[in-house]
Amino acid sequence: MKKLIAIIFTAGLLATSCSEFLTEVPKDEIAPDQFFKNPDHAYNSVNALYRSGVPSLFGASVYGGSRLMIGPYMSGLVDNDYKGQEIHVQHAQQLTLNSVNMSGYLGNFWRDMYLGISRANNAIKYIPATPGLVETEANKLLAEARFFRAMNYYYLVRYFGGVPLITEPYESLDNLYVPRSPVADIYGLIVADLTFAAGEGNLPSTTMGSNGNRITQGAAQALLAEVYLTMSGYPLQANHYADAAQEARAIINDGNYSLTQHGRSGGAVDPANSAYNKARLADNLQNEHIYYYEYSVGISNSGYTQYAFPVSMAPELAYAIFNNAYRPTAGLLRAYDAGEDLRIQEKQYFHSSLTRENGTVANFDTAPHIWFDEEASLETATSGKDLPILTYANVLLIAAEAIARSEGVTAEAVDYLAEIRARAYWKQTEAEVKAQLSGLSPEQFVEEVWKERLRELLFEFQVWFDIQRTRQYPVTASNGQISFVDVIGHQNSFGATYTENHLLFPLPDDELQRNPALEPNPGYTN
Repeated sequence: MKKLIAIIFTAGLLATSCSEFLTEVPKDEIAPDQFFKNPDHAYNSVNALYRSGVPSLFGASVYGGSRLMIGPYMSGLVDNDYKGQEIHVQHAQQLTLNSVNMSGYLGNFWRDMYLGISRANNAIKYIPATPGLVETEANKLLAEARFFRAMNYYYLVRYFGGVPLITEPYESLDNLYVPRSPVADIYGLIVADLTFAAGEGNLPSTTMGSNGNRITQGAAQALLAEVYLTMSGYPLQANHYADAAQEARAIINDGNYSLTQHGRSGGAVDPANSAYNKARLADNLQNEHIYYYEYSVGISNSGYTQYAFPVSMAPELAYAIFNNAYRPTAGLLRAYDAGEDLRIQEKQYFHSSLTRENGTVANFDTAPHIWFDEEASLETATSGKDLPILTYANVLLIAAEAIARSEGVTAEAVDYLAEIRARAYWKQTEAEVKAQLSGLSPEQFVEEVWKERLRELLFEFQVWFDIQRTRQYPVTASNGQISFVDVIGHQNSFGATYTENHLLFPLPDDELQRNPALEPNPGYTN
């Protein structure tokens, strides 16, 4: 069985009352004292985490876009054709968001991530005592649970700053109102959880596809490397570049992953069989996609195909609705060198035309080609293609930046960046790319890494997180020229000016009302 089916369970809470009705256990729920009674319960508790919390944010809504697109909308580098009705897109692009007008939208983020944390806390507490579960199995399940708890806190702390740090299941009405913990404390738990998952959790050193589509050691190491890189930037500015380099190197040296290479015809790169089209056509690239969100037709259909065309193309295609919910702005497209970069060529990362069966061509506004699933778009209206979340390309770029920051522009750092750039710059040899990078200062080299993070990781929704941690905004010119300026005081492509408060989202007003111990983020007025 190739697909992991997440089993979501609901633990029923027993009410204390003299009424038999109130004390009766619902027949469609499992009471807390009935769960974790056998190994299946332990596995089910962890399976639920693959669809709870942060993974649920990657789900696709055709009109509003994936919720993970909120950061790119904040950057002003992507647009949504339905933003006239999707008010969260407008508030993000115009920087008019506050605790009230985004309470429902951001409240769903908050609720879902704390749901993931709550389920992880239950699993972490009770798995060790589950009867019939051998220690190696228990450790592996604990590693998965701690991976997902760390991931949920990692997204929470970047979106909102300090948040309530909850590490035990809620099993009573005590301590309902938990105040915000310092950002450093949140990262402390994240690092502890991922260190356990990567080093002590018996996770296999293999690809996710070879592990029944479950989390592997590489996934934990990749997330930990990214966490260390983020901690080294704003707001903590704690120097963990050497730690980030160490974790990234561990993945690289294991040899389980590699960049997908272009297909060739007569010795030349075949654009139709490029690495980017291989990624588009494959369910997932086991060698390159370290952690992915799993889809399966008939069980959990992917909606990302519906982002591959603008709404105007819907009458010609299988889905009733398409929406260019991740439409690249002109400023974003300028980040790619049209003469050198394969990613910007037609039908690579993007496309703006479709050849019909009768040979005529339909032209449309530039849209993501990377999510174009021919069978789903043209025939079935159902796609099962997985969505990459942590990739080997990201690991190489983390390694390049972290090594340059901690050791200087070494040949090793150059090699890692050159792997990414040489694949994209299809008309240059890797030796030529390395020669261009080798003489740079650490500051210049790191900026080259940032440029490739913008270009390469666009569909992993990293751009806003990179702006947050560097406090630098990418200003694009023609032919792939990018410079970086302070984000504070800069205008995005929609004419909105960033201020300090925009580096965090406002806490949802509903949460502020529910929990009197919470303090709002500074700079937001309702």
